[in-house]
Amino acid sequence: MVRVLLLLAALLPGLAQTATAEEPRQAVAAVLNTLHQKASEADYDGYFALFSEHAVFLGTDREEYWPIDTFKAYTRERFATGAGWTYHPIERFVHVNGDTAWFEERLHHARYGETRGTGVLVRKHGAWRVAQYNLTLPIPNDLFVDVAEAIKNHYDDTGPETDE
Repeated sequence: MVRVLLLLAALLPGLAQTATAEEPRQAVAAVLNTLHQKASEADYDGYFALFSEHAVFLGTDREEYWPIDTFKAYTRERFATGAGWTYHPIERFVHVNGDTAWFEERLHHARYGETRGTGVLVRKHGAWRVAQYNLTLPIPNDLFVDVAEAIKNHYDDTGPETDE
């Protein structure tokens, strides 16, 4: 009996530490779930309540580098029509270090299929807020050269001269 109690006493701090370490990841995941829900509902106020004051959204187009005020203007117009965007999380990884968290998530969109979201959240005054969100379309390796060529041709972007 004493051995069992000693073993439990030795394990409890580790168990408590694991539970405590999991709480921020769960809180970040809850923010991301709510972010996707509010976007799907075209809930402007609810959506932007989840972003930090200096957030940046990076869309799939190379021109879509949107500081928060620019992104708000685009989103306000879109959400005013009642049309948001719906992405369903398939898989997500969250990493936390102090008041900073970063994530990678696989998402499903009805029209685009699988997409990927990555980003950073910061905790300020006890609340997690999105500081950067990056939406991308993963390209299978065997299609990469053709897709890259199509994009290059679309922008008529020859880039700098190289040997390769």
